[in-house]
Amino acid sequence: MRDTRESRLLLVLLIAIAFALITVDIRGGEDSPVDGARRAAATVLGPVENGVSSAVDPIGNAIAAVRDSGERHSRITTLERENAALKTRLGSDDRNRSRVRQLDSLLKKAGAGQYGVKAAEVIGIGAAQGFSWTVTIDAGARDGIERDMTVLNGDGLVGRVTTVGPGTATVLLANDPDFTVGTRMEKTDELGFTSGGGDGPLRVDLLNGKSKVKKGDRLVTFGSAADKPFVPGVPVGQVVRVDPSGGDLTRTVYVKPYVGFTKLDIVGVVVEAPRKDPRDTVLPPAPKPTPTPTVTVTVTPSAQVPGQAGQTPVP
Repeated sequence: MRDTRESRLLLVLLIAIAFALITVDIRGGEDSPVDGARRAAATVLGPVENGVSSAVDPIGNAIAAVRDSGERHSRITTLERENAALKTRLGSDDRNRSRVRQLDSLLKKAGAGQYGVKAAEVIGIGAAQGFSWTVTIDAGARDGIERDMTVLNGDGLVGRVTTVGPGTATVLLANDPDFTVGTRMEKTDELGFTSGGGDGPLRVDLLNGKSKVKKGDRLVTFGSAADKPFVPGVPVGQVVRVDPSGGDLTRTVYVKPYVGFTKLDIVGVVVEAPRKDPRDTVLPPAPKPTPTPTVTVTVTPSAQVPGQAGQTPVP
């Protein structure tokens, strides 16, 4: 269409008609006279709109998916952090429960022997004094700890205090080769000197070379003068091997200690000795022997059948 005066007048007229229809539609509301025309236009143009929408929606969906993917990744990262924190908390709770059990066992052991103990935590392994089996605990002179005090835990004898600082102390463990403690056998009261064996069992030299001792026998500390460095009655271990008696003045046996020296955590330093020797009362209850089941087989004679061997036939 050429740009003429008639064409410009037609354009102005069409614009005026459009504005008039819009005004009538707005003022008519739901009863608008152009509502039918609008529905007809929707019927004709709807499929076209749907087709265009179908072509455009995958792009929109892809954009939304990318956006949602970022949100999901952020949420997964958050959940992973929460799970990691939860696992850490559970692990901490497990350790705390273990330490509570150790402390409870220690206090029961101290109660059984009437030992006054100061509980402490092992904070270091292998002190600077050399290659000896030692640990450092977080209790020292400020806590009433002194040199040559007995150290135990819920299982038995751990060692003795050798060095004391203001807030820490060094404990020589009972499995150190330089460690020696006087011990007494349960029931028989046979005395001996027990020394550490490192990673192996403790070695016990019994004073009586003819003493009767067997595998499974148990022993406790004999005690020292003025209860230093050892208080009496602390469980030491159980006999696992007995050397044959060769007529020597002493007899050697080997003992598995009750304490696991490679996994120490909560220990107790005996700051007050018992008023009397607890003897064997601190030892765990002796295991009861398991009875060996016996089976008795009773043979019931069966009735004889005529014609069997050993029976005379009737003529």
